[in-house]
Amino acid sequence: MKVIFIIDSLQQGGAEQSLYHLIRHFPSPEKVTVVYLYPKESLKLAFESTGCKLICLQVNKKMRWIDGIQKLKKIVKEEKPNVMVSCLYESNIISRLVSKMTNIPLIGSLVSDSYSEMRTVTFGMKRKIGGLFFYYLDVLTASIPKMWIANSEFIKQSNAKKLNIPLNKIQVVYRGRAADEIKAWTRPEHNEAFHFACVGRLLETKGLNELIHSISQLNEKGFNTKLDLYGDGPYANTLKKLVDKLGVSTQVIFHGNTPNAWEKLYQANAFVFPSWYEGFSGALVEAMMVGLPILASNIPMNLEAIEDNATAFVFKVNHGEDLFEKMKQLQLDYNSSLILGINARKIALERFDIKHISNQYWLLLIKFDKKDI
Repeated sequence: MKVIFIIDSLQQGGAEQSLYHLIRHFPSPEKVTVVYLYPKESLKLAFESTGCKLICLQVNKKMRWIDGIQKLKKIVKEEKPNVMVSCLYESNIISRLVSKMTNIPLIGSLVSDSYSEMRTVTFGMKRKIGGLFFYYLDVLTASIPKMWIANSEFIKQSNAKKLNIPLNKIQVVYRGRAADEIKAWTRPEHNEAFHFACVGRLLETKGLNELIHSISQLNEKGFNTKLDLYGDGPYANTLKKLVDKLGVSTQVIFHGNTPNAWEKLYQANAFVFPSWYEGFSGALVEAMMVGLPILASNIPMNLEAIEDNATAFVFKVNHGEDLFEKMKQLQLDYNSSLILGINARKIALERFDIKHISNQYWLLLIKFDKKDI
């Protein structure tokens, strides 16, 4: 069986990293070709190490639909795959049209709650109008994939409703990580301050505005608390201005894009994850496997991985005051939070080991190719 994965780029995003982890644990990565639209390639070396084939289409951004379709169609005819798998919006649309033209079956990926109110709340009117066009384009072409793979049950249910996809066409495969490569966290004794770590792209919808305000409040209340942000994104400058305005430039540290950012969690006292919406977060899975205390928003995707007061502390999404109170509680009741971290690691090692996840994914591809689905 020969598989082509189509994705927008190889940059440091959740979908890209999860695809990398999947492929490197497939039984036959040499049968996989990864085609990406744009030369954003911070993960290129990682993908090359898996043994898969990489092809960058170098799509012209201004003519991306026409150029992307023409170039992908050519690659598909040359590679002759048994099946294509697309991931992320532009790759999804282009792949669907190429699948229609070439009769190569396509599997779609559902990796986020793309049309949630929480995601669109920050859009201006012009972007909302443009968003409607892309939404209807998504709906009109959503019937082309023969099967879909969603990274959580909530993402399955939400997208099935929004895109009119029959539920029986969607399989759920959670994101996973290499359990045997992630050692158990131990409490760092060298920290003078209490360090919260947050990993992810710097976007407004990641809840970072409320998080920085909470750090400021904690220090005003006499807590010696710091925040380590691992990631970059379009909201970075806004956040840095907020940090300066609140006078917490020594308490909030911007580390930028950090390969294998989970390795930095061993230096932290706790992991905080305040996103307004997600897919199924690989960063959260990594934090669970590391085993440090976790504080996360109560969005449905997070609650498929963690349980309040059992494996993590949970707070109300987009609720700065509740976030502040739970961050305070975690520090005051730290011994209890250590137990939750141990519980989280145990659950994650059982549910999200990449060897199990990648095998589940590969078996779906094989069954699909045999027309058993």
